[in-house]
Amino acid sequence: SRSPSPRPNMPVRYFIMKSNNLQNIDISQQKGIWSTTPSNERKLNRAFWESSMVYLIFSVQGSGHFQGFARMASEIGCEKSQDWGSAGFGGVFKVEWIRKESIPFQFAHHLSNPWNDNKKVQ
Repeated sequence: SRSPSPRPNMPVRYFIMKSNNLQNIDISQQKGIWSTTPSNERKLNRAFWESSMVYLIFSVQGSGHFQGFARMASEIGCEKSQDWGSAGFGGVFKVEWIRKESIPFQFAHHLSNPWNDNKKVQ
C-alpha cells in the first residue's frame, strides 16, 4: 500500500519495537520489512493513517541496546512473510531504516515515557 501524504498538522508517533532475536532485525534491515504481533497491528495502522510520520525504534529483548530506528513506510497488510516463520506474527509492512547502530540504553536514560508511568525509555 502507498504511504500517506504528508500531514504537517498531525503528530509524529514513536513506538519501541521489541524483537526476540537479532536475526529479525537483520532481516528487516536487509529487506525493508517488519512484522509484529496481531495485537500491535491495530495501533500501528491507526498511527500510520493519523500521524504525519511513525518512527519505530528497535531493540532486541534483553540486549540492553537499541539496534536502530526506521520509518513506517506502509500500512500493515494481510500478507505474511515466511522470513519470520510461524511465530505468531501478523502481516508484513514496509519500513525505511534511517539508522542502523547499536546504542546502549544508558544513552537514553534521560528520556521518560509520560504514557507509561514516566518509566525510562528502553
